[in-house]
Parts: sequence; C-alpha cells; structure tokens
Amino acid sequence: MPLAIPSYEQMMPVVLQSLADGQPLLLREVYERVCAHYAFSPEQLAETLPSGRQSTIRSRVGWAKTYLVKAGLIEQPKRGVCLITARGKDALASGQTIGNHYLARFPEFKNFYETTGMSRKEAEALLADLLTDSPSSNQVSDTAYGVSATPQEQIEQALSTINQSLADELLREVFALSPRFFEQLVVDLMVAMGYGGSNQEAGQTTRYSSDGGIDGIIKEDRLGLDSIYLQAKRYSDKTVGRPEIQAFAGALEEHKARKGVFITTSGFSREAHEYVGRIEKRIVLIDGARLAALMIEYGVGVTTRQTLTIKALDSDYFTEE
Repeated sequence: MPLAIPSYEQMMPVVLQSLADGQPLLLREVYERVCAHYAFSPEQLAETLPSGRQSTIRSRVGWAKTYLVKAGLIEQPKRGVCLITARGKDALASGQTIGNHYLARFPEFKNFYETTGMSRKEAEALLADLLTDSPSSNQVSDTAYGVSATPQEQIEQALSTINQSLADELLREVFALSPRFFEQLVVDLMVAMGYGGSNQEAGQTTRYSSDGGIDGIIKEDRLGLDSIYLQAKRYSDKTVGRPEIQAFAGALEEHKARKGVFITTSGFSREAHEYVGRIEKRIVLIDGARLAALMIEYGVGVTTRQTLTIKALDSDYFTEE
C-alpha cells in the first residue's frame, strides 16, 4: 500500500523551508524542492485529483503556498515567483509547527477566512477554533478549509461522490425498464459520443426477434464508411465471460464487421478481457461503471441541476506589450 501524500497543511513548513535561503524561486522550483524533501515515489508523483487534470502533489504545494502568501510568510514580487518574508523567517526560527493554527494569528489570514463566503459567525467560530491550543473535534477539518484536503480537492471529491451516487441511480433506472429500452439507450449513447451524426441517420437497434447476436448498428462517421456493431446485456450479478464475447465475435464475422462494442450493466471476466486482446477484430468492452460514467459525461439520461464556474487568473490579460 503506497504511503499517503502529506496534506497541504503538512507541506507548509517544507514549502517555507525551500525558500529559507532568501532567494526568489519559481513555483516550479519550490515544487521540485518539496518533492526532493519527501522523496516521493513514482506512484505518488503520478497520483491525480479526481478530475485527473492536476497531480495531487502539485495541487497541495500550490495551496500550501497560497495559504502562506495569505498569511504574509511568503510574498510574490512577480507572477509565479516566491520569496520568503521576514515573517516567514521568524516562523521558521520560532520552532513552532507551521500550519493553519499558526497562520490564524495574522490579521491578513483572518481576513482571508472572513471573505471566503462563510457567514461572519462561522468565520469567527472557525478562527476561535484555530487560535485555541486544543481545537475541538469539529475544527478546520470539518470546514471548506480542511487540514487534509485543499479546497480544490474537496470540490472534486464532492463532485466525484455526487457522480457516483448518480451512477448508481442510473443503473437502477436501467434495470427498471425493458431490455429493448436498454438497447436503444446504448445507441443513444454512441450518438451522443459523436458517432455518425444524428440519431435518425447514425444509429439503429436491430429487430428484437432476429438480431443474430447484434443489438444495434451505428455508423462510425457521418458518411457511413464503416459501421460499429453493438451488443447490450442487462445483467445485475452475472459477469460476462469469454463464451459470450466469443459468440459476439462470431456474430461480427457473419456480418463481415470488424468493430464491435459489448456493453453490460455488470462486468467482464479476466478471460473475456484477455480474449479481446488476442483477436484481430476490435471489440471494446464497457462495464456498468464505465457505462454510467459515459452517460453522465455525455448527458444521456441526466440533466444539469446546477452549474458551478471556477475561475482562474488569465495570465495573458496581465501581460504588457
């Protein structure tokens, strides 16, 4: 089991120590020094936030820097450059643990908390908790500024949790409806993913009584230069094994087809995965978890309840000619 990556708060003293020589460093150089200090493994360096768009370590180093800047321990004389301040040097010399509790003594950091969107009462309670020697059980870790997770991580974890719950709901709905509906859903999903164009011209389900092992046919492109054949199996606890995938490959052969997608609401056996890796035909296997994730990503069977926009600095705007 890989070692846990330190939280952004635990990284604060290391980030500050990386600047202890008083020389300005690019944030990238701070990141490199932090990584060298912890000697992170390749697996830790490769770990990403739930969105997959940023590494966990880069995110936490960045947020540790942000909090230290807000408290006045680091300054940024220009974009992307970090420099320790006299307050930061004093913090290192004090021998005290540098974390949110330490930062909460500074007015700039208090103001940062009071303008984060919490009510004033919540902010005051949080600051009082931060400044106590023995914080209560519902301290910072229970707020949007948790000790173990950065605000970005908490947003992404919350979204991941919401999507997982939605995925479970989607699969339950699929089981509540007919197999024929599921076959049409599969075609709708392929069209939503960009295959062929509109639903009318791109995809179709086959006739229920004589599908010959094929549940749907979809054009790979708008011109219909090639077709993708679909098989959809609505199982709850039955794993799709090699025999079923082999039968699907045989059905593709009968139709002189080269490409197929086998979709199930359950999962596939190891032998099934190994089989599709050995044959000449291209067969993609989509299990229940991936099916639900694709439905959410491409808007099939779901609707947008709320849109949250997270904005970042536009560096191009602040560039002088």
